[in-house]
Amino acid sequence: MNSTVTFERKLGWWRLRFGAGRAITYLVLSVVALLILLPFFWMVTTALRAPDEELIRFGPLLIPRHVHFENFVQAWETAPFGRYFFNSFFIAIVTTLAFLATSAMGGYAFARLRFPGQHILWLATLGTLMIPAEVLLIPNFITLAKWLHWSDTYYALIIPWTVSAFGIFLMRQVFLQQPKELWEAARLDGCGHLRFLWQILLPQVRPTFLTLGVLKFFWTWDMFLWVVLFTNADDMRTVTFGLYRFTSEVGTSYELWMAASLMSIAPIVLLFLLVRRQLIEGISRVGLR
Repeated sequence: MNSTVTFERKLGWWRLRFGAGRAITYLVLSVVALLILLPFFWMVTTALRAPDEELIRFGPLLIPRHVHFENFVQAWETAPFGRYFFNSFFIAIVTTLAFLATSAMGGYAFARLRFPGQHILWLATLGTLMIPAEVLLIPNFITLAKWLHWSDTYYALIIPWTVSAFGIFLMRQVFLQQPKELWEAARLDGCGHLRFLWQILLPQVRPTFLTLGVLKFFWTWDMFLWVVLFTNADDMRTVTFGLYRFTSEVGTSYELWMAASLMSIAPIVLLFLLVRRQLIEGISRVGLR
């Protein structure tokens, strides 16, 4: 009897500790979530405020007194955002597709093929990950702008970013985890390397492959410094550069700036909502491996 009572007490104490731990965990996560969402909330409320009057007052209001949806229309008309969005989508989509192709083929070559100098070439590829991107800005600018004359062209905004050592490294590690029996069975059926890669291996690693593509799309969409360096014509600029239109020598139109910022992040948020399940699955698979 005593042992039963002792066991029930221990079980009740364990349940209490477990419940308290979960409550503390949820509380901490809720606070972190609020801190993360606060800048987005401030962006939305600022985009809907009246010009200046509610922003410069002491102790600005969290919620505007009057909602001004016309700020989005005015922000759209301030700069040629139609052209900016087209350039951003075109550059991001083409770069992402080419990046995925080179990452898959490069990772497959290092994982499955054997050729002279493979080890040295692999070490050289990994070595490029140690070089800061800022160090390569001047050499890349001289090569692309002075030698190839690619200023104000899509070539300069797309081609340098179609190959990445990180993408090749990640795909190689994923391909190494696949059983060799797949290749042996495919080879018996007369399957070549390219067909084996696109029809058998990539479907097996689709979550990781999709995650890599989404991350590349996000990075390309947010690209700013590269656009500033290699574009002078307004019809070659992207959405991120268009946000500069709301800053001038006399001040910044914060309500228009925030409205344009919301329009610029809307495609990214929509893409994340569409592929969030595959994205989370791909990240978890990479972490486990």
